[in-house]
Amino acid sequence: MQGDLFSSLLLPLSLALIMFSLGLGLTPADFGRIVRQPRALLVGVVCHFILLPLVCFAMIKVSGMAGVFAVGFMILAASPTGTTSNLLTYLARGDVALALSFTAVASVLTIFTLPLIVAFALDHFAGAAQTVRAPAGMMMAQIFIMLGLPVAIGMFVRHQWTARALRIEPVATRIATVLFIIIVLGAVSKNWAALRDNFGTLAPFAISLNLLMLATGFGVARLARLSRQQSVTLGIETSVQNATLAMVIASTVLKQDQMAVPGALYGVLMYAGGLLFAWLMRRQAKG
Repeated sequence: MQGDLFSSLLLPLSLALIMFSLGLGLTPADFGRIVRQPRALLVGVVCHFILLPLVCFAMIKVSGMAGVFAVGFMILAASPTGTTSNLLTYLARGDVALALSFTAVASVLTIFTLPLIVAFALDHFAGAAQTVRAPAGMMMAQIFIMLGLPVAIGMFVRHQWTARALRIEPVATRIATVLFIIIVLGAVSKNWAALRDNFGTLAPFAISLNLLMLATGFGVARLARLSRQQSVTLGIETSVQNATLAMVIASTVLKQDQMAVPGALYGVLMYAGGLLFAWLMRRQAKG
């Protein structure tokens, strides 16, 4: 993927379209809900931006994983929540309004937090063997262009041409979903040998991280005495990651193909845990 069409064009453009489609579904009122639900947002921020990277780091240390795959999982843990979390929240009968608000806020906060976590991961797990240097300031600017700008454009289009934006949003979302599938398949095919040789280690790690963070987000929210709907939402928001961004950072920004493998693998496997969680929560809600 280094320097080719996939990493230099398809990955960034696909991420931009995904974030643009998110922007089409947002209004300033989604951010305004944060003022009315500050406790839920604070718990979500703690779970997603503090507990998730810490749990991932601890799991990496316990498993003995190192090098590019360890960095790849830390990049994934530092990424914002994925846009499909909103759909899973709906299926699980969670608080969709909170999901929309948190997804938007997470995309903004990531601009500042991800470069710091990635710089730490490179230094800790790659060390002197890592030839790529990623200045936090430069990466922050790149992430703003990849995340913040497309979302802002989508929100502007929604504000200026509301009726048209509402019509094209479902189409844009479907296109973004197809592109995500293509991205995952491309990342897997280009790194097939590394994935095949390490699947027995990477897949159980990805599944364990996903299930643990679903339980952590939900459990911490319940301990904070949030409503069941809000707790369901934060469980999903803590575990469903923007795998596309993780692959873009690995392949396009850091120019390290194998670092994209954890993102590609988690991007598929997280839906198994997410759908199981949604089914269980929906079943409990009926009972």
